Amino acid sequence: MPDPFEAREYLSHLRRRWRLPAVALAVTVTGSLAVSLLLPRRYTARVRLVIEPPAGSDVRASTAVSPIYLESLRTYEHLASSDRLFAQAAQRFRLRNGNPAPIEKLKRQVLKVSIARNTKVMEIAATLPDPKQAHAVATYIAEETVRLNRQTNRAADEELIRDARGQVQEAVRRLGAAEAAYLGQRKRTPSPESLRSELDHLREIRVEAAQLALAAEISAADLEDRSKAAGSPAADKAELADLESRAHALRNRAGRFRKAEAELESGSLSLQKALSNRTAEIEAAEAQLKEARTLREQAEARLLNLETAVGLRGERLNLLDAGVPPERPSSPNLPLNLAVAAGLGLFLSLMYLSAEYGLQASRPKAASEDQWITARR
Repeated sequence: MPDPFEAREYLSHLRRRWRLPAVALAVTVTGSLAVSLLLPRRYTARVRLVIEPPAGSDVRASTAVSPIYLESLRTYEHLASSDRLFAQAAQRFRLRNGNPAPIEKLKRQVLKVSIARNTKVMEIAATLPDPKQAHAVATYIAEETVRLNRQTNRAADEELIRDARGQVQEAVRRLGAAEAAYLGQRKRTPSPESLRSELDHLREIRVEAAQLALAAEISAADLEDRSKAAGSPAADKAELADLESRAHALRNRAGRFRKAEAELESGSLSLQKALSNRTAEIEAAEAQLKEARTLREQAEARLLNLETAVGLRGERLNLLDAGVPPERPSSPNLPLNLAVAAGLGLFLSLMYLSAEYGLQASRPKAASEDQWITARR
């Protein structure tokens, strides 16, 4: 049965073997220092952009952004880290001179674009051996990202403007056709004014004919009453015949007036129908003209609004921090490398010493620990 673990013996074992951790620490730190000094220095320059809401949006809404909106802003990382943009930067600053690596691998080594969580700040980092060149690359990519964003916004607005101009042209064409149709209706004969004047004239004649017919009927009725009153045997036959003849003539005259009145009434109805049709046609043409004018005004107002808000509808990228050429290398990180090497050396040495202590503890002990150490030596 193995002996139980005794911390005092274990610490005593570590004190006796202190040289091993010291040597391991010295070796790892020295090796890390040598490797770090031999590795080429690389500098990381950082430029920061801020993603602002559209200029035409409500200012109050910009202060109440949701996590979903902030997460959607990560799409701008793809804009800044596009292969085409990096290829332009690589050609401009000659990043591929003497470097046969593919453009994708070179981009992973040089460029890093990130948006801090729950913020609207995008950081563009470029890592190169030359600090000034690294800063120039990061600045170029940031400026090109801003330009591409504005160009994208303008392209979307210009497409809307082209559609709006087409709608304006169509509205102007419809307005011209409506004006021509309205003028054509106004110039057609008979005009509503002439029809209305003729209708009034017919109505006056009809009223006059009705009055004459009524007067003739009243006169005929009066003569008939006189004829009946004169119908006694002692009456003069000549006078009676004259009364009857005059009454018959008045009845015929009243009949002619009534016939003329009916004809005038029929003509008035025809003129009234024609006037209604002409008025309806002109009103329909006028309604179409008003509608065409309204559509043109609306199309022109929409075009004016779009032209005023060109490039202001999408999020805007602005330079927040232009940065400076870095003075300290980002790699190799000498303090970090030394700390890691020291920790690794101590850990490995302690692991070795612990394993050694375990093996020693499992062996049969001699009469005393000093005798066993002497025999081992």
